[in-house]
Amino acid sequence: MNIILVSSDMAKPRTYTGWHLFGFLVAMLALTVVATVFLSKAENVPQRVVEVMSPAQLEKSINSSQMHLDAYAKQIGELQARIMRLDAQNKRLVKLAGGSNAKLAKNTDEAEPEPVDDLLNNVGGPMVEITPMTELDLQAAIVKLVSAVGSRDEYMSTVEADVLQNSVLKDMLPNSKPISAAYKSSSFGWRIDPFRGTKAFHEGLDFTARTGTPIRAAADGIVTTASRTSAYGNLVKLNHGAGLETRYAHASKLLVKPGERVVKGQTIALVGSTGRSTGPHLHYEIRLNGHALDPRKYLNKK
Repeated sequence: MNIILVSSDMAKPRTYTGWHLFGFLVAMLALTVVATVFLSKAENVPQRVVEVMSPAQLEKSINSSQMHLDAYAKQIGELQARIMRLDAQNKRLVKLAGGSNAKLAKNTDEAEPEPVDDLLNNVGGPMVEITPMTELDLQAAIVKLVSAVGSRDEYMSTVEADVLQNSVLKDMLPNSKPISAAYKSSSFGWRIDPFRGTKAFHEGLDFTARTGTPIRAAADGIVTTASRTSAYGNLVKLNHGAGLETRYAHASKLLVKPGERVVKGQTIALVGSTGRSTGPHLHYEIRLNGHALDPRKYLNKK
C-alpha cells in the first residue's frame, strides 16, 4: 500500500510506503508504553506515602516513643532515689568527720545542697497512679537532676577539703598559688571541651598568663616527672607524700629534673602553650591517690 500526499507547499508529491507507516505505528506504540509506565509509577507514589503514614503505624510509633519516655522517666526516678540516699550518707560522713569541729560544721552547713524530693513531682508512692511524662517534663527533670548532681559535687569537695585541712596531712597540702595570676579561664569541673566542643570534665584550674611567667611549687616535694607529653605538653609532677601530688602543665620550659627535691615557692617551669592547649596558660592539678581534687579549695589556705 502506498500513500501519496499532495500539497501546494511541496515541489512534488511525496509517497509513503507501508514500511513508513509501520515505523510510525511502532514509534507511537513505544511512546504509549513509556507514558503508561510513567503514569503507573506516579499513581503509586501517593499510595506508598499513605501506607507509611497509616493510622495504625502512626499510633504504633507514638506508643513506642511514649514507652521510651517512660523508660527514661523511670531511670531518672531511680537516680533521684540514689541521690537522696547519698544525701543521707553525706550527712553521716560530715557528722563523723566534723565531730566538735565548729569550722567544718559551719562550712558544710553553708554548702549543703537543696533536697531533691521535688525533682519528679508527678511521681507518687505506692498505690498512686503515675502520670506519663512528656518530652518537656523529661527535659525539665534532667535539668533539675544535673543541677542537683552539680551542687553535690561542690558540697562534697568542700567536705573533703575541710577534712584534709584538719587531718594528719594538713602540713603536706599544697596550699599556695603556683603562679602570680588569677584563674580566669577554665575552672575545675564540667565544661565544654575547647577542641571537640563536647562536655568533658576538667580536672584542674587554668591560670592565663604570658609565656615565660614563672611557675612555682605549691608545696615542698620531689619531682617525679619533668618531660613532654601529648596532652599536658611540658609537664612537671611533684610528689608531696602520703599520696598527694601536684601537676603543672603546658610549660614552655622545664627548670627541674626527676628526682630533684624542691621547696615551696621554688620556680620549677615557665608558662607556655605546649600540648593540648589553645594559648599560654598554666594547667594546675592537685591529686590524692590519683583522684583529682578541686584546687580552689586549697589555694591560700593555712
